[in-house]
Amino acid sequence: MLKENIHDLLSFMVVARERSFTRAAAQLGVSQSALSHAMRNLEARLDVRLLTRTTRSVAPTEAGEKLLTRLGPQLQQIEEELLTLHELRDKPTGNIRLTAGEHAMNALLWPALVPFMQRYPDINIEVTVDNGLTDIVDGRFDAGIRLGEQVAKDMIAVKIGPEMRMAVVASPDYVERFGTPLSPRELEQHRCINMRLPTRGGLYAWEFEHGEQILRVRVEGQLTLNTLPQRIDAALSGLGFAYVPEDAIIDAVTSGKLVRVLEDWCPPFPGYYLYYPGRRQHTAAFALLIDALRLS
Repeated sequence: MLKENIHDLLSFMVVARERSFTRAAAQLGVSQSALSHAMRNLEARLDVRLLTRTTRSVAPTEAGEKLLTRLGPQLQQIEEELLTLHELRDKPTGNIRLTAGEHAMNALLWPALVPFMQRYPDINIEVTVDNGLTDIVDGRFDAGIRLGEQVAKDMIAVKIGPEMRMAVVASPDYVERFGTPLSPRELEQHRCINMRLPTRGGLYAWEFEHGEQILRVRVEGQLTLNTLPQRIDAALSGLGFAYVPEDAIIDAVTSGKLVRVLEDWCPPFPGYYLYYPGRRQHTAAFALLIDALRLS
């Protein structure tokens, strides 16, 4: 009975996580009907309903949620230990779920993922691009990629990118018409392309530092966007100043398509980190990804 319960509890954890018998069965390598039958047997042995089933979805009951809370970490560890043993083969396998901001995805993660996945064809990677401060534990992600200052203190953080700088840029036409701001506060008199923070819902305050002086300037403008390429395009189109990562506009500044201002107010700061919970048991696939992304 113990053997049956452990096997079925591991299956229950996958069903509860995926909220779908179809997806869970595919992960477990069993038929949907066999998985459903196993869940009914588990509920019968425990004499409690663990799952609420409808024609469209499946979700844990209150009792099922309590079981997940109490046994989930231990079952997850068992699952990961078994997966680690399974991966001790010539070809590492596994599934990895990541969340990253748009700039981190384009500047660091995507260039590294292409050769990584070509080298390890049996490792599957899912990336959710999200500029909000996603809770990776609640979202069931294996790891996230964020700026160092945004990583929670209880996470393990691995540096994967160099120092960064921000840049304030506008088109030459805009600067010629409306002038060059000589201090960050003068941006309040200009049209600026705003960005709304998805996590908190407010507009992002532009951050500046010069020596010991630190300023957060709330700018105004005709346009608010949450995507980096469009903010740069808006600046190129003469719609005002944009506040963007330096590496994203260096070519446009060099070619004269954009004019950079307030450069001495934009010092370097720590760049991107891969972060994950300290209690996480590494799979072989995840360890390989860390090595591939780690800043040498």
